[in-house]
Amino acid sequence: MHRYFLELSYNGANYSGWQIQKNAVSVQEKVNEALSAYTNSNIETTGCGRTDTGVHASQFFLHFDWSKEDINEYNALHSLNGMLPYDISLFSIRKVSDDAHARFDATERTYHYFLCSGKNVFMQDYAMPVFKPLNIDLLNECCNIMMAHVDFECFCKSNSQSKTTICKIIEAEWKSENGYTVFEISADRFLRGMVRAIVGTLLNVSSGKISVNDFRKILESKDRKLAGASAPPHALYLTSVKYPYLKIERPVVFPFSIK
Repeated sequence: MHRYFLELSYNGANYSGWQIQKNAVSVQEKVNEALSAYTNSNIETTGCGRTDTGVHASQFFLHFDWSKEDINEYNALHSLNGMLPYDISLFSIRKVSDDAHARFDATERTYHYFLCSGKNVFMQDYAMPVFKPLNIDLLNECCNIMMAHVDFECFCKSNSQSKTTICKIIEAEWKSENGYTVFEISADRFLRGMVRAIVGTLLNVSSGKISVNDFRKILESKDRKLAGASAPPHALYLTSVKYPYLKIERPVVFPFSIK
């Protein structure tokens, strides 16, 4: 058997997330079906992580095994994209070492969370509306505090089966321009629901509902009940996954732009 890495993107609006579910349609299910039909074999994929229902990915990686040693990338992508629905798109497919792993070998992942000022009929499916000015300085002050921590149990879903809640945040920053605001965060790993819980809690800081010092205490408490409600999933995007042996730089493309 030979191992292949597949790079894709998807709009998560119509899916229960990446991972296969018993009673709901997932991105993984659709990709497995297409790969199985193309290879005329039973293909099971392993993703670089899992995204929740409604969350998008502009860059996602998976690996799968197939007996064929060589794949014509152009023909494979053309056929597979034709089999897949419009909201899942494949970019590249490449042979890797037999022990390469899409999930465990990833060294860094980046998420973006997008917000728009006020009611925007064109962006309602892609960004969270906010109706009061955001305090970017306060938000970034909290980001600096957060980057000094390593245990993020307070932002982890209570039913998560994670063996550890330790994460190393590499970068966290809020930017605002032209009526849009984006929260960018990179880490070596993320807990289930972590980014949405962070955004929801930080928005409470911006609105004055809690203070910066309260945010610090929430981090130290390791108690999910003290953190804010999770922000809606439709504005969250997995935008980059890095591996030590893959050099793929793909620009983040959205229905809008912000520097």
